[in-house]
Amino acid sequence: MAESESALFDHAEKALDAFQIEIPSWGFANTGTRFGKFVQPAAASTIEEKFADAAEVHRLTGVTPTTALHVLWDLPGGVGDVPRVKELERRFGVRAGAINPNLFQDQEYKFGSLCNPSAAIRRQAVDHVLDSIEIAKGLGCRDLSLWLADGSNYPGTQSIRKRIGWLEEALQTAHAHLAPNQRLLVEYKPFEPAFYHTDIADWGMASLLAQAAGPQARVLVDTGHHYTSQNIEQIVAWLLHTEMLGGFHFNDRRYADDDLTLGSIDPYQIFRIFHEIHAGAAEGLGAEIAYMVDQSHNIKGKMEATVQTVVTAQELWLKAALIDREQLAAYQQSCDTVAAEELFRGAFWHDVRPMAAAWREKHGLPADPLAALRASGYLERITRERGSRSSAVSSYA
Repeated sequence: MAESESALFDHAEKALDAFQIEIPSWGFANTGTRFGKFVQPAAASTIEEKFADAAEVHRLTGVTPTTALHVLWDLPGGVGDVPRVKELERRFGVRAGAINPNLFQDQEYKFGSLCNPSAAIRRQAVDHVLDSIEIAKGLGCRDLSLWLADGSNYPGTQSIRKRIGWLEEALQTAHAHLAPNQRLLVEYKPFEPAFYHTDIADWGMASLLAQAAGPQARVLVDTGHHYTSQNIEQIVAWLLHTEMLGGFHFNDRRYADDDLTLGSIDPYQIFRIFHEIHAGAAEGLGAEIAYMVDQSHNIKGKMEATVQTVVTAQELWLKAALIDREQLAAYQQSCDTVAAEELFRGAFWHDVRPMAAAWREKHGLPADPLAALRASGYLERITRERGSRSSAVSSYA
């Protein structure tokens, strides 16, 4: 192997060693759209089955040691379910990750949760967030991932400004209950299910709210929660610069929040996002970023879709890591637009699959996780075992 090629593989190995991504428990369950769900016989319908699926993905890829949990769907008993989850962690060898409260399904939340005009309903929502924090403490989970569907559908029907105040108060209360090692991740979304205004509509609002909440609050970026053609990597650069970037919910979309598998529509966008993160790290920005997946596998098989996303995330992370940043900085400084763009695009077009496969084999993993999954018999087994319960449907928003 030539010296330059050997150095490239060494660099690739270090980049892959540094990358892990969290997968969501709900990605293994029957999910869909507001119009309906296409039930899959292999879908997980219990938290035990979700842990089993998460463990299989980690066995194949080696980079998914945690699975995000949803309080209502996975821990309906609240803190009382913590011992059971700990037993599942020991049994399957994967840990609980980010804890996700549910502030969008109860009938009381028709006009909002943390921003509801009713003080009693706001208190109910805050109590649920505090219970979720206690669950996270019990499981040793660092991040509480907070998304709420609050907003309004028609002009003049709600006081936007009053809702800002209620939301600030709620987040400050939540922040006060965090353990020293915990974080509050504030997610945003421009629309849906509210169609006139949502209370946390963009990264700026989320950043201001996180700052108001306290020093352990950060912004969570869902790649599907943006207007069409919005420059997400610029948002990432700003959040890195202001030290407010806490994590991601990765997915892909063609129109709005489509929750498609990562890179299935625009892999170049994820590459550009990863470039900003690598560039920030090279310049000494030591952000603690949680890489998480949030997808709705309504058509694709749950396991196959998850493995596809994880492998794609690894490959795009590696592509962005291979950019010659010293040379790129020189081109940028001299305003050599074409040379800078060609260097940048060249890294994207570089076929990193052989490097990723070599890394996996070195770590005792299958070179092709998706092929290994299909050959393992796992899909056939869970389809056979779970098929009789295929009418069970898990909720998804």
